[in-house]
Amino acid sequence: MRDAVIVEAVRTPVGKRKGGLAEVHPADLSAHVLRAAVERSGVDPAEIEDVIWGCVSQSGEQTMDIGRTAALAAGLPETVTGVTVDRQCGSSQQSVHFAAAGLIAGQYDVVVAGGVESMTRVPMFSSSQGQDPLGSDFLARYGVAPNQGVGAEMIAEKWGFSRTRLDEFALRSHERAAAAQDDGRFDGQIAPIVGVDADEGVRRGGTLESLAQLRTVFKEADQGGVIHAGNSSQISDGAAALLMTTGEKATELGLTPIARVHTAVLAGADPVIMLTAPIPATEKALRRSGLSLSDIGAFEVNEAFAPVPMAWLADVGGDDAGVDRRLNPNGGAIALGHPLGGSGARIMTTLVHHMRDNGVRYGLQTMCEGGGQANATILELL
Repeated sequence: MRDAVIVEAVRTPVGKRKGGLAEVHPADLSAHVLRAAVERSGVDPAEIEDVIWGCVSQSGEQTMDIGRTAALAAGLPETVTGVTVDRQCGSSQQSVHFAAAGLIAGQYDVVVAGGVESMTRVPMFSSSQGQDPLGSDFLARYGVAPNQGVGAEMIAEKWGFSRTRLDEFALRSHERAAAAQDDGRFDGQIAPIVGVDADEGVRRGGTLESLAQLRTVFKEADQGGVIHAGNSSQISDGAAALLMTTGEKATELGLTPIARVHTAVLAGADPVIMLTAPIPATEKALRRSGLSLSDIGAFEVNEAFAPVPMAWLADVGGDDAGVDRRLNPNGGAIALGHPLGGSGARIMTTLVHHMRDNGVRYGLQTMCEGGGQANATILELL
């Protein structure tokens, strides 16, 4: 039976908005990690059949099928095709799902999945160019144009999270990311570029008092607002790539698989609150895989806003105290950043390396996405 395995996973450092990667064209960011994945794996580039590339803001420099542009910019043979995927924040996690499905179905033997976003050069929402992307029927059904920040406020209110608890979670994200940097845990997964060799968003020495000075963004504090820049993901630039094949083909090519895609699912939920679908996605993945919560040695739940993984933890892992320690063990997007279309692959790259470095048999990744969706993926270490 055919399977889908990951033989290499590499990412750029995540750059802050207007930071060290600001001058790098997103196609060049993409090309950089594609070349790194090929070079590190030792695969013959001619064996690659497709590049499946996530990107959310497909406007300006990120148009014209950046997946194909990236393959050509990387110097891959012209026979290597490319396609660009948009499932909002989960775009490059969806790229992995599409790649796995293609491998298992026999449509591919070797493929690269990943994604990119340069939020400095192609600002968020620029693809809509000020136009209404929803239409009258959607608005007639829901009565409001959804907003992720407002959704985060709704989650905080529904689950009863105070600003202090959210800020404590945010500080933990930075503390864990800083510890991972200091221990060199990210070094093996990062391909330095333009002199940048570390994630730029990690802040050290933060306190509850310093976070308390930040103004809430989506709802006034005196009206109960709790979401601010310090407990939200950072606007970022970055790319990541995962080289994938089948176990049989890996043996034929002399490649060493790191992990296989064990289970890949989707879930949809209320598009107005928008950010809760990782909860049913995780439950579906566990149900379909036949695994239990205790079987999973590491969880990655994207920190779009602090209430997202906190609500996930309360609903999915609340009866297992150990889940908290296994959740985002190297920090998350609050500290590391969230380059939209590249985030799913960045997180999976971090998860794959964490699993290999620590002998974790099963890892689960999930992330909220625009429209009230979520991907969930279970990986098995090989």
